[in-house]
Amino acid sequence: MYPDLFKIGPFTVHSFGLMMAIGFIVGSWLLTNELNRKGYNPNLGSTITLFALIFGIAGSKILFLIEDWSHFTQNPLKEAFSPGGLTWYGGFFFATFAIWIYARKKKIPFLRICDAAAPSLMIGYGVARIGCHLSGDGDYGLPTSLPWGAVYSNGTYPPSLAFRDFPDIVQKYGVNGIVPDTISVHPTPIYEFILAIILFSILWRLRKNDYIDGKLFMIYLLFYGIARFAVEAIRLNPRLLFGFSEAQLISIILIIIGIGGLNVLSKPKQQQTKTNI
Repeated sequence: MYPDLFKIGPFTVHSFGLMMAIGFIVGSWLLTNELNRKGYNPNLGSTITLFALIFGIAGSKILFLIEDWSHFTQNPLKEAFSPGGLTWYGGFFFATFAIWIYARKKKIPFLRICDAAAPSLMIGYGVARIGCHLSGDGDYGLPTSLPWGAVYSNGTYPPSLAFRDFPDIVQKYGVNGIVPDTISVHPTPIYEFILAIILFSILWRLRKNDYIDGKLFMIYLLFYGIARFAVEAIRLNPRLLFGFSEAQLISIILIIIGIGGLNVLSKPKQQQTKTNI
C-alpha cells in the first residue's frame, strides 16, 4: 500500500487525497459536458462540483464523527481536522441537499441536474475507491484465501487495528489475540471500482434516452444501492440491525427510493401531476 505517494517540499501528497481529487476532476469534466449537451451554461458544472466538494467533504466528516463519537469526544479538534475519516453517504446527502437549495434559488430543474450528474457520481466514486485501496484506510473486506486477496499491512489502518473489535475474526485468525497485518483480505475497494466502471458505462449509454427528468438518477440510486449492499456483505463493518451494516441499511433506502421513483416517473404525465399534488 502507498498512503503517501511523494513530497513536494514540506507537503506530502497522500494517495487517497490525490485519487479523490482526480475523481472530482473527472466527474466535473463529464458533468460539464453533459450540461452543455442539455443546453446549460458549462460554468454550471464547475459551480455544482464546487458545492459537491465543499459540502460533500463536510457531510462526510460530520457523519464519520457521529459514527465515531467516543473518539471525537476524547479529542474533538484532532478528530475534526484530521485528514482521514470520511463517510461517503454523509457527503452524498449533504451535498445533494446543498445543490437542491442552489437549484431552487437559480430556478434550475433539480432532477435534470441529478440526471446529468448520475454518470459522474458513479465514476467519481469508483476513482475515489482506488484511493481507499492505495491508502489501506480500513475499507477493505474480510479475510480470504482467494488468489487476488490483498495485504494492507502498510496501510493507514492495518488489520491488527481494523479487526480488533471483531472477536469472531480475532478468535479465528488472531495470533496471541491480534490479527496479523499480513493477513490476506478481500480488496473491496477494487471490487467497487470495477462495479463503478461497469455501471458508469451503462448510465453513460442510457443518458441520451428521452427519459423524463429524474429517471436516470433513480436508475443510478438503484444501481449504486445494489452494488454497495452486495459489497458490504464481505466488508469490514459492524452489523447494526437485522445483521446489516449501516451502509447496507442506507443502501436499502436508496434502492427503495430508486424503485419508487422509477414507478412514479413511469406513470402517465397526468397521473404524475395528481401524485405530486
